[in-house]
Amino acid sequence: MNPSGGAAAGQQTAQAMMTLLARLPKPVSRLAEAILIAGGQPVLVGGAVRDHLLGLTPKDFDIEVYGLPAKALATVLERVAKVHTVGKSFGVLKAKVDGMDIDVSLPRRERKIGQGHRGFEVDHDHDMTFAEAASRRDFTINAMGMDLGTGELLDPWGGVADLRSGLIRHVSDAFDEDPLRVLRACQFAARFGFAIAAETLEKCRSLQDELITLSTERIWEELKKLLLKSEKPSIGILAMEATGALALFPELAQLRGAQHNPALHPEGDVWSHKLLILDACSAICRQEKLDGNEMLKLMLAALCHDLGKPATAALVDGVWRNPRHESEGDAPTRTLLEKMGCPPSMIEPIATLVREHGQALLLWRQHLTQPVPDGSIRRLALRVPIVPLCRLVRSVFRGRTADDASGPCLIVDWLLERAAGLDLLEKQPSPLLRGRDLQSLGLKSGPVMGSLLKAAFEAQLDGEFADLPGAIAWARSRL
Repeated sequence: MNPSGGAAAGQQTAQAMMTLLARLPKPVSRLAEAILIAGGQPVLVGGAVRDHLLGLTPKDFDIEVYGLPAKALATVLERVAKVHTVGKSFGVLKAKVDGMDIDVSLPRRERKIGQGHRGFEVDHDHDMTFAEAASRRDFTINAMGMDLGTGELLDPWGGVADLRSGLIRHVSDAFDEDPLRVLRACQFAARFGFAIAAETLEKCRSLQDELITLSTERIWEELKKLLLKSEKPSIGILAMEATGALALFPELAQLRGAQHNPALHPEGDVWSHKLLILDACSAICRQEKLDGNEMLKLMLAALCHDLGKPATAALVDGVWRNPRHESEGDAPTRTLLEKMGCPPSMIEPIATLVREHGQALLLWRQHLTQPVPDGSIRRLALRVPIVPLCRLVRSVFRGRTADDASGPCLIVDWLLERAAGLDLLEKQPSPLLRGRDLQSLGLKSGPVMGSLLKAAFEAQLDGEFADLPGAIAWARSRL
């Protein structure tokens, strides 16, 4: 949104609303028209208005309906949509119109009666004003609406002004009722590059002790958005530190002040290195157009890859070193990912990248003084996928302020070339010789067969044979 003020800014906003109204998906317009005919006032709420004003394409369209009681609204919706309830206590209906899901809700009052995001007593009131209903939303930039009958912007809490100022500001004291909003402040700050208003930071810090009441499922959803939807996730991590949310993850907090070799890392401590790596990794993911899961695994590996440095930092001949920090980072990586709510199926691939991220550099250094056998490259590919490893190493290389950080990463270029020559970019080595092959040579199942199969695979990795006939010949020579 262009930072401007006065009458010109108001006219610009009004024009933006009319553009949004004209570009609504047909299912949304059809549903709004049915509500209008029945005497209701449909208001587009949620992120659609915010994103449009920011020049982004809205993806989700949520409608809040005023002037119609719940039963009357349900009747209207059933005429044009397939309807089912997704949040009965909160008065949320899911309407499927021409294949598109649209959340439809009633304005409501809430009273906190217990812990958690479900500990509310809810009272629906279709005669409530938009200003009152929006007062319970988290931030002013999310408390705007657009009247779908007139295209008028409804902005009782100053969301447009905060968009222009680049501020995340809470709406009211209702903010205190859900500590998840602390993490939401961080991920919105990262996504939009906004600052968190001073009074909202104070609110967030006052909720630090309540963060432990959050479920890992809810935490995970916010962290995913922070890592996947922001070009500079470092902003979100710094916001977590400023709001006190980092208290949930001491594994990250201990990176502040942690030492490593200053000659390699002129940017500063491990924390400073981590912030640069996250932004570099995000850029690489976007350049290579990774899908959500691949990007998430790589971003989390970048977040975790140096968690072993604080415990291994040691002064050696006057220089800070971190011997074995890769392997020592395995345990804190697993602990951190579990606290974050990371799906178990993702933890092992991420931990593997953390353990192995230093191997590319070791092989590169060896290559400078003596040949690196093909077997070393094959064994690395057996432990960790080469392409994701190279993406992580490139992120680490760029996540520094050294003079060479913006240039080509020779380590990665060399490893990719070697791996491509061995056909290891898309797959890992697998044994050519199987038990059935040894049985055909007259060997029975048992310990001897097992030992021979293991030795055969090692020989294959070392390049002693490259196809099944060669493997069988190798085995026959040893029987």
